[in-house]
Amino acid sequence: EAQLVESGGGLVQAGGSLRLSCAASGFSFDDYGIGWFRQAPGKEREGVSCISSSDNTTYYSDSVKGRFTISSDNAKNTVYMEMNSLKPEDTAVYYCVADCRESTWYLPKYLEVWGQGTLVTVSS
Repeated sequence: EAQLVESGGGLVQAGGSLRLSCAASGFSFDDYGIGWFRQAPGKEREGVSCISSSDNTTYYSDSVKGRFTISSDNAKNTVYMEMNSLKPEDTAVYYCVADCRESTWYLPKYLEVWGQGTLVTVSS
């Protein structure tokens, strides 16, 4: 069974940093693009980032570009997202997802596997 498990969420002050981790199991990690979505209270899910399986091309939403960095350690079947210069509007539950692809990575309906989510809270 394909499974994604997130970790690394928590409470941080505005301007601070956090690193989220996503451990994958039950599928061939190298064949799947892995990404992150987030959902703030009362808002729709938002695609945040994706790293492709083929060539490690990365994709970011405009709201996080330049502040967040997604990376992959295939030996550990783990994807990371380094989040810097955090803002209160980054507060949300962050979900690890698979299989994100070039043209649809930010559309929730195309993601087959979802983790349980990890909460990130940024205080002002």
